[in-house]
Amino acid sequence: MHDTVDPDFASFVDARQGRWLRTAYLVYGDLHRAEELLLRAFTQLSVRWTRVDDPDAFVQRQLYQPALRPWNRAKPFPDEEDPVKLALAELTPAQRTVFVLLHLEELTEFEVSELLGLSHTAVHAHGLSAFGRFRTAMGAGDWRDAR
Repeated sequence: MHDTVDPDFASFVDARQGRWLRTAYLVYGDLHRAEELLLRAFTQLSVRWTRVDDPDAFVQRQLYQPALRPWNRAKPFPDEEDPVKLALAELTPAQRTVFVLLHLEELTEFEVSELLGLSHTAVHAHGLSAFGRFRTAMGAGDWRDAR
């Protein structure tokens, strides 16, 4: 067992934890769940730190793949009044995850596909339906109705 933390690992965590916590909060709609999953992802990475080729992808997989599991059906953002969070709450877990990764993390559909273990077609479909539902929930209506 190590008595000290690898300085490269500590630097990695310091540089990324804030951004990933914000993203996980929007994916799960629950700050405590986001903190728990981020801590678990960093803990798993710490054990494998010297053997992982892409630590960013490793943490992101550990952090966001659970959002797609069937047991992840808790109502996101309970007691929230922020219109953006209420609009995100209208999305399915898969739609919310894809939407947040595409638009907040600015990942490509191919990167999201690889990260979540979904086909590119599934990511594209979730992204389109999420964008439409999000716009409607924000009061922007369906863009196809504008003529």
